[in-house]
Amino acid sequence: MKRSGNRNSCTMPLLDGRCRMTHPFPIAPIFLSALLGLFLPGLSGAQYSLPIEPDEETRLEEIYDYETSMVMFLYSLKGTEEVDYVVGRKVWEHQRSVYGNPVYYLEPYPLFYWWNHTMWNDPEQDGVNGNELVYQEDVDFDATRYKPCLFNGQPC
Repeated sequence: MKRSGNRNSCTMPLLDGRCRMTHPFPIAPIFLSALLGLFLPGLSGAQYSLPIEPDEETRLEEIYDYETSMVMFLYSLKGTEEVDYVVGRKVWEHQRSVYGNPVYYLEPYPLFYWWNHTMWNDPEQDGVNGNELVYQEDVDFDATRYKPCLFNGQPC
């Protein structure tokens, strides 16, 4: 027996007979998410000021991270030889060329970006387009993690 005019009545029946739950105030979730975006900007998604991945001319170095199977590309957007932008791409496969050099087959777009002391995650791996999420703020990129040693005062 179906009751009408009741809070428990089904207004959105599904094909299998179950009832789709609807929020009694449909504007409330939208309002709450907008409010959270004002007070907790890190949870609101991407800040649209994230620059796109720069051209190779500004690339300083490439680092292969064995732990994550990613290649990090380090850039200097300001041209000061100081790393200020980093992207990380997942590696599909890697092998050695006939000359012994590593060859990496990478995802076309990065999985993460680091810029302006903020790490961004792009789970869709579709390039910078506004759907990137802030993963961590107030973090510095430490390239010495990948090259921690010195030999006669020279970086390895």
